[in-house]
Formats: sequence, structure tokens, C-alpha cells
Amino acid sequence: MRVLGIDSGSRVTGYGVIDGDGADCVYVSCGVIRVSPSESLSHRLHSIYRGIMDVISAAQPDVAAFEGIFYSMNVQSALKLGHVRGVCMAAVAEAKLPVFEYSPAEVKCAVTGYGRAEKLQVQQMVCALLKLKTRPEEYDASDALAVAICHAHSNRLKHAAGIR
Repeated sequence: MRVLGIDSGSRVTGYGVIDGDGADCVYVSCGVIRVSPSESLSHRLHSIYRGIMDVISAAQPDVAAFEGIFYSMNVQSALKLGHVRGVCMAAVAEAKLPVFEYSPAEVKCAVTGYGRAEKLQVQQMVCALLKLKTRPEEYDASDALAVAICHAHSNRLKHAAGIR
């Protein structure tokens, strides 16, 4: 199964693609879609949408997994993040991919074993789990890979338990 993990952000949106059944995950690609804060919101959203569509076209994932919104941010940030998640989900829906969502604590726990792990810990464990020789340059990319790993692990457990 090929999993596209997405870490939505209003300035930087991370993506990570892995192949795996949960027990063994193999790195395919990762990166970020960066937009300029000086551009209009509509232009930034369109750029993110196109970027996600390009990733889907290149990677051909089977499913997409998103990290849920962290709720302790301010209202303006939450609104912008909601817009970004919306265009990312629209791109995924256009590609007819199933969508899964995991809380930040679920993602961190799946990768590090601790739901309050710091970004550096998540990044280090992503590298260890995927046997990467170098760390992704951006935390957003390693966070997206963590979301993909979380889905692969979760999907494997659900499949083993006969849950659909």
C-alpha cells in the first residue's frame, strides 16, 4: 500500500510518501510546498492545491492520511489552517483517494511511543523507521512521513483485528 501523509500548514505544507504494510515501511519521497505570505490567500491556496495534485500525480498513492488540527492555536491561524486542509482534501478527493485522519498525539505515539514527543524526536524516529541516511530538511516533511507511518501501522492493526 502506498500512503501519502500530509502535514497541512498555511506557509509550509509537508508531504511524505511511503510504501508499507505497517510492519515494514519504505521511504518513497517527501518534501514541502512553500508559499509566500505576501501572496493573496486565494493564490496561496491554489498553489498548495496544485502542489498536492502534482505529488499525487507523481507518487500515485493508494490512500491519504492527514494530521488533525492542533486546537490550542489562535483563531486566525486555525481558520487559515482549515482553508489549507480543505484544499488538500479537495485535491485528494479529486484523485478519489480514501482519506484518514489522526490526532497529533496518535501520530507521535505511533512513531515514538510517546504522544507528547518533540519534533526532533519524531524526525529522528522517522529516520530510524525508514532507514534514512539523512534527515528531511524540514520538520513539515518528517511530520508528514510520520503521519504516513501512523496510517500504515494503524491500518495493519485494524486489518489484523478484522476491523474495516
